[in-house]
Amino acid sequence: METLLNDFSPGLFIVQTILLLGLIFLLVKFAWKPILTSLNEREEGIQGALEAAEKARKEMQNLQADNDKLLKEARAEREAMLKEAREIKEKMIADSKEQAKVEGDKMLKQAQAAIESEKKAAVADIKNQVAELSVEIAEKVLKEQLADKDKQLKLVENMLGDIKLN
Repeated sequence: METLLNDFSPGLFIVQTILLLGLIFLLVKFAWKPILTSLNEREEGIQGALEAAEKARKEMQNLQADNDKLLKEARAEREAMLKEAREIKEKMIADSKEQAKVEGDKMLKQAQAAIESEKKAAVADIKNQVAELSVEIAEKVLKEQLADKDKQLKLVENMLGDIKLN
């Protein structure tokens, strides 16, 4: 430190001070304002970018919430549609079963009516045949019995006896 004080030159000190002040003056006049302006612009740009990023993040959250809401609505609508489709299917099946039952009952009644009609026709036909056979048999028997006079009288007496008994 002593050598520094021994070598001290006041003229050099003043020149260096003037040069330093001149340099500071030049920097303030020509460089300081553009540097500060540039720094302020950069700071504003960074702040704007941060605000834009925050705004984008909020918009993304809103979009995500909207997407979730739309997804829930779509799922609910799908479930409603599936439920409605199941109900329609079950109704169609029930209606088809009911219609098949009605048609089956109708066909069964028609078949029973046809069977009953055929049965009555068959019974009537059998009665007619039995009546014809009975008349033929009775005719043959009567011819045979009425051919003889004694048998005729016996037949009349038997008939009279049957009438008195009743």
